[in-house]
Amino acid sequence: MDLFSQTELFSTDEVRKTEFDLPGADIVLFENFFSIEESNKLFNNLLKNTPWQQEQITIHGKEVDYPRLTAWFGDVSKDIKYTNTESKMHVWTNDLLFIKERIEQEVNVTFTRCLLNYYRDGKDSVDWHQDYKGDQRKNTIIASVTFGATRPFQLKHVSRTDLQRLDIPLANGSLLLMQGATQENWKHKIPKTTKKIKPRINLTFRWLPE
Repeated sequence: MDLFSQTELFSTDEVRKTEFDLPGADIVLFENFFSIEESNKLFNNLLKNTPWQQEQITIHGKEVDYPRLTAWFGDVSKDIKYTNTESKMHVWTNDLLFIKERIEQEVNVTFTRCLLNYYRDGKDSVDWHQDYKGDQRKNTIIASVTFGATRPFQLKHVSRTDLQRLDIPLANGSLLLMQGATQENWKHKIPKTTKKIKPRINLTFRWLPE
């Protein structure tokens, strides 16, 4: 797999932190959280070593493929229920533990599971949604790491039409932290694109209060 460049970052590995002022949300972007060398190595390792799964969802009585490949990792090896599909929970790998521990030093929590998404090209996507359900959305931490091609991460408020949609480009090696009631108040998506783009691997490390 070709290595990914970060020309828009002027060939610097300096971490840049941006806090977004959004009502009812706590969102912080760390650019270059992982170096270019780390990011390219981790992308290739994850692409090759992850047991990617093609999940399906039932829409109007018809089985339809998710427009991306996925894999769950966590502290316990067992089957879990996620949306309308059965997913196998895999044991942490050394690469995932390396990524997890780097993030945990920043947010000072211990993540218990991680969802990996493999966006093979611009046709792969995820539609508007909120992670978790009910009261779980009120206080959670999701750490989203991107390796590979830059894709826009779009956010819109669940009810306030006076607030504009926000687009955050998530580049190779970036970390996006969503904390507090972000999932309760904001939806997010990765849109499709007709542009020819390289693959992207996204990891969402998750923490919920006991």
